[in-house]
Amino acid sequence: MVCCLIVLEAAAFAGLGLAVGAELVRGRATMPGATAFLAVCALGVAALLGLCARGLWRGRRWARSPVIMWQILLVVLALGWFGSEPSAWAPVVIVMAIGIAGGLLVPAVVRATTPPRDGQPGS
Repeated sequence: MVCCLIVLEAAAFAGLGLAVGAELVRGRATMPGATAFLAVCALGVAALLGLCARGLWRGRRWARSPVIMWQILLVVLALGWFGSEPSAWAPVVIVMAIGIAGGLLVPAVVRATTPPRDGQPGS
């Protein structure tokens, strides 16, 4: 379930990157340099989240840290939206980020992504 939510986030960022890139190609961007950076950044985040989802699916421990860090950054960003321009997206982002971070800390997920130690029963 957590991997599905991470893939959904990755797809959303890929869509954002492609939409911003399309604006750049069409010539509608008022600041082409910043628009190009935003498009590349969004596609990079999408690639990282996709890679992390794959790593989590395969039980890799390293994949939890970048995903949890990204969820923390999303919560901070969404809380900032409340202060500047409240929208319906901010609570959706906060709930999804907390759900993903919480899902990554569930004992079953931690156990599945932590290799057994030598000398312990069942290793």
